Amino acid sequence: MEMLKSTKTYLQRYILPSLTGRGLGVGLLFLLFPIISFAQDVEAIKGDATYLWGEGYGQTEAAAKQAALADLMTKISVSVSSEFSIDEEEVNTGSGDVDSKSIVENVVKTYTSGTLTNTETVIIKAAPDAHVFAYIKKSEIDKIFKGRQDRIFSYMRSAENAEKDGRIDDALRNFYWGYTLLKSLQHPNDCRYKSKVEGSEEILVNWIPEKMNAILGNLKADIAGVEGDIIQLIVNYKGEPVTSVDFRFMDGQNFSNICSAKGGMAEIELRPGASPDRLQIKYEFEYMGQSRQDKELEQVMKIFHGTPFAKATTTVNLGKKKEMKVAQQQFQTAAAAVGTATHAVKVAQPDEFNTAVLAIIDAIKKKQYASVKQYFTDEGFGMFDALVHYGDARILGTPALNFYELQGRTICRSIPMSFTFKNNKRKFTEDVTLTFNAEKKIESVAFGLSKNARDAVFEKQAPWSDDVRMSIVTFLENYKTAFALKRLDYIRSIFDDNAIIIVGHVTKAAPKSGENARYSNSDIVKYNRLDKNTYLNNLEKCFKSNEFINIRFSDSEISRMGVGGDTYGIQIHQDYYSSSYGDTGYLFVLVDLNDVFQPCIKVRTWQPERDPNLNANGGWDNPHYGLYWGGNF
Repeated sequence: MEMLKSTKTYLQRYILPSLTGRGLGVGLLFLLFPIISFAQDVEAIKGDATYLWGEGYGQTEAAAKQAALADLMTKISVSVSSEFSIDEEEVNTGSGDVDSKSIVENVVKTYTSGTLTNTETVIIKAAPDAHVFAYIKKSEIDKIFKGRQDRIFSYMRSAENAEKDGRIDDALRNFYWGYTLLKSLQHPNDCRYKSKVEGSEEILVNWIPEKMNAILGNLKADIAGVEGDIIQLIVNYKGEPVTSVDFRFMDGQNFSNICSAKGGMAEIELRPGASPDRLQIKYEFEYMGQSRQDKELEQVMKIFHGTPFAKATTTVNLGKKKEMKVAQQQFQTAAAAVGTATHAVKVAQPDEFNTAVLAIIDAIKKKQYASVKQYFTDEGFGMFDALVHYGDARILGTPALNFYELQGRTICRSIPMSFTFKNNKRKFTEDVTLTFNAEKKIESVAFGLSKNARDAVFEKQAPWSDDVRMSIVTFLENYKTAFALKRLDYIRSIFDDNAIIIVGHVTKAAPKSGENARYSNSDIVKYNRLDKNTYLNNLEKCFKSNEFINIRFSDSEISRMGVGGDTYGIQIHQDYYSSSYGDTGYLFVLVDLNDVFQPCIKVRTWQPERDPNLNANGGWDNPHYGLYWGGNF
């Protein structure tokens, strides 16, 4: 700042000679200089109408900074209150007073310190009894609201991609979360979004409810089978088995926790004595539990009323014999379809493979797991035992087994199964794959990617062989299964000792060092970078504290990287569920797949949302916009 330069000149010209004449050196000047210049800067900013500022006090610098930013936010809300157009009827009166001033203040406060990336802070007094000053140019305030609009557009893009793939849970969640954040913009009625799918510019406040109602109206659930209190459902979207959708059902007394249908199939359990004749279902779209990982979204949800969608609730009647037969056929067709792949070369089904897999299916149904131990390697049976105890495991339908060759192994794809937990808030459906080694023993068990996710890899326009594509799919399946089965030793083995591991946003540059220096540049952060041991220690604590962990992947972008051999950059959207926590975000891994059964991860990053400071060239037309990518390393 010019003021800072002039202060320094004054000190050098007039004060320094006096100090040195008294035997005091230059060192004292530089002790005095920051104190004097900062104090004058703060006073000048307070008197400058082009700035907004706040002050905070606390026992630590961090506490004082938080208080200063909160004070700054209050002043921002006063400054912009006249520019907000908020429908007071949509405000939750339980959140406090509903006068326009307090509403705007509450809304602006949802823009947390994480949003205020264009503010500056000065520590006026260090701890204890810290005093921090925070300020921002008024001209920078628009960027705060632009950042939230960008987040809404990100939700819209994810929602459209999900709806196109039949991932209705992702579509509804992203549309609804975007709609919720839309209410917190300065002028929500003026926010327009260019739909890439429909090719038109839409006013979001009208378009999002229309899209959600249309999606909900195209869902249809039918009862495919009744076995005691166990009900099998087939859920279709636009007449085809839905890729994924979440719902709750009336179990005879209360609405259940969230259940998942995958590949059109779901299995639920009523309370004893409850009638399946009229089954009430509520499709999930709010995802309140997951929203807690995003503090800004959670705060906005508390301020505004939730938006009801009547079409989210439906009644499924137990069909007549003919109708039940049609639903059963659809269910069996869906069960048979999960293991097919569009491009991978299918191998013959030798009797040894068929015999082993059919025996395993029978053992799971009878819960006689030890009876099939002879078909596994020791490590493979350990994984199988962990899988069947992952939750109360049940086979869905009659699987159609398909076998594929990969690097001397044979992969059986897939066995659809449901998993229920005693104390959790989720019920999952997964497609289980089995990998046989050269001795025809099962050495690995994994939760498969959805058929849409696999097809996205196989249909990618790239000069890759089917083996390469199968290697990528197999890596992703083994990776996500390692978290579900809490295979810490396996995860340790696949991370390079000097792997770059990042768990958040860009904040400041990290130095290049170690073997993986070639993968990094000045864009990489240090603030939220972990070494391998710290990451694994955190992971071990997570494993111990959760009854279950479940990961689902979608929307992949994959490129071969120019760092030698079969090394790939995989950018993918990740939904993470556990018994105590859930989140959604973007995963990037740079992985050496020269040996797919012993991969080596060089870089692993995760971020909850797109960051406009990353890969901004091309804007939203760039698939890597706002995300870590191979070019950043």
